[in-house]
Amino acid sequence: MGKTLFDKVWDSHVVKKIEGGPDVVFIDRHMVHEVTSPVAFLGLKNRGLKVLHPEKTFATADHNTPTINQHLPVEDPLSASQLQALETNAKEHGISHWGLGHEKNGIVHVVGPEYGITQPGATIVCGDSHTSTHGAFGAIAFGIGTSEVEMVLSSQCIMQPKPKKMRINVNGTLQKGVSPKDVALYIISKLTTSGATGYFVEYAGDVFENMTMEGRMTVCNLSIEMGARGGMIAPDETTFEYVKGREFTPSGAAWDKAMAYWETLKTDADASFDQEYTYDASDIEPMITYGTNPGMGMGISKNIPNAADLDGGVSTYEKSLGYMNFNQGDSMIGKKIDYVFLGSCTNGRIEDFRAFAELVKGKKKADHVTAWLVPGSHKVEAAIKEEGLLDILTEAGFELREPGCSACLAMNDDKVPAGKLAVSTSNRNFEGRQGPGSRTLLASPLVAAASAVNGVVSDPRELIA
Repeated sequence: MGKTLFDKVWDSHVVKKIEGGPDVVFIDRHMVHEVTSPVAFLGLKNRGLKVLHPEKTFATADHNTPTINQHLPVEDPLSASQLQALETNAKEHGISHWGLGHEKNGIVHVVGPEYGITQPGATIVCGDSHTSTHGAFGAIAFGIGTSEVEMVLSSQCIMQPKPKKMRINVNGTLQKGVSPKDVALYIISKLTTSGATGYFVEYAGDVFENMTMEGRMTVCNLSIEMGARGGMIAPDETTFEYVKGREFTPSGAAWDKAMAYWETLKTDADASFDQEYTYDASDIEPMITYGTNPGMGMGISKNIPNAADLDGGVSTYEKSLGYMNFNQGDSMIGKKIDYVFLGSCTNGRIEDFRAFAELVKGKKKADHVTAWLVPGSHKVEAAIKEEGLLDILTEAGFELREPGCSACLAMNDDKVPAGKLAVSTSNRNFEGRQGPGSRTLLASPLVAAASAVNGVVSDPRELIA
């Protein structure tokens, strides 16, 4: 029996199998940020331990960072304390630290791939659920808790039960205006937020093979939102071309050796999965969520489903619509919005800003809409300026903020006020996720751009030439 891509990477990293228990898995790359690491480092200190492999650990500040005036002291005392703790701990343990003001600073899941820290066949963890992003490179990447962060810091290993395996195939040609974000939201709407619980997902088929690396990262980023432990896509020439020449990527003979291994990272023809789904690309249109979890999504031209047409959970469903101030059967198109957020580890890359800028070019932002455009890193910020996108955005009435997680989770000053409706390119729309009482519609950069221009939820296909 052949092996899946997941089997090949997982099995090659197992240090020890515990009979009737989890596997001890070696971790190649450990990403840390300011929120989930302070307590872990304190645990090391209390036990008199050092970081075992500081060269395999990378720290960046992102969750609590402001997105304006980053040159000034951080006002919030808790945020300032956590940012200082990250800097202090990184220095004490000899870890690379990209804090505020550092040219490499940015969202952990954006800067990792940008600098070649993320590589095919690697095991990657971080105290952040959206670590699944890195699976786009054929890596096994998943989020861990604070106690596990301490475990990896001290031993470079983690104890994990091996997940079941799922393959999701999407074949065919995507419609105009349909982005990788829409593909992911479509899959989540079909599987629900718990449909992949206990599984590691491999995405396969024409649609993913034809995606750019940035698009693949968006899809893998959202794997966690259907309950999966993580998601991955087999590396190919698109992957290798993206990785080559980056700072932490092998070079010379080491590159040739790495490539010899990376080219084996594909699922064998006779391998089997515990679960498999197949979807037709032509069935996917630009997506929008209408409820309070990422699974409550639909094609933007559709109406909000009636509770009677859904399986179970009627009271919860009605509660969700009540929070959003929506009704069953409503059309989402035309609903007045207050905020637009472009950014996060889901859609804060240069391709996302290119798409947004292309749609708003020659148009104007609606006066009543507040728009936060937040690049995922300084590298993205620089590209926006170098490519002339900032000029387009400025002329259309938008302003560019500084890198950070921003309004994705409202752990900084970027909070959507209570009752306000935001079209967001981030990954979660839970109650209060973007600020106490805020209401969030998850969507692609194109839907966000169209809505920002029209001031209401809009189908981008109507604005695409």
